[in-house]
Amino acid sequence: MDVHVGMTGVASMVVTSADTAIALGSGDVAVLATPRVIALMEQATCEALRGSLEDSRTSVGTEVSVSHRIPTPVGSQVTARARVHSVEDRVIRFEVGAAHETASGEWVEDVATGTIARVVVNRDRFGAASLPGEESG
Repeated sequence: MDVHVGMTGVASMVVTSADTAIALGSGDVAVLATPRVIALMEQATCEALRGSLEDSRTSVGTEVSVSHRIPTPVGSQVTARARVHSVEDRVIRFEVGAAHETASGEWVEDVATGTIARVVVNRDRFGAASLPGEESG
């Protein structure tokens, strides 16, 4: 595992009606849903780790703390960034944030901010542990 503090990842998307609070059932307004912005932040954490783990390893999200402060309308470009904040054994903690571009081309920072933790696991064992009827041993 070649992961160190300061590694970064970025993930971007254009908000569609499928990404709204209405579509995801997390609210009743047609703006970027909090669960969707968190998923984009998780994607950025994965991008930060791309190529840093052995093929037999992957990382799984274990903890999320995000404050979503500013609404992002449908049609907006939104970008999430993740930065490795600490590495403790198999636990990798990230600082995350999201920004969006307004119709006039200006970027609004701190649309959402927070932290995400991921744990490095053995890909095959983790997948097998989740199969119904399988006993771990």
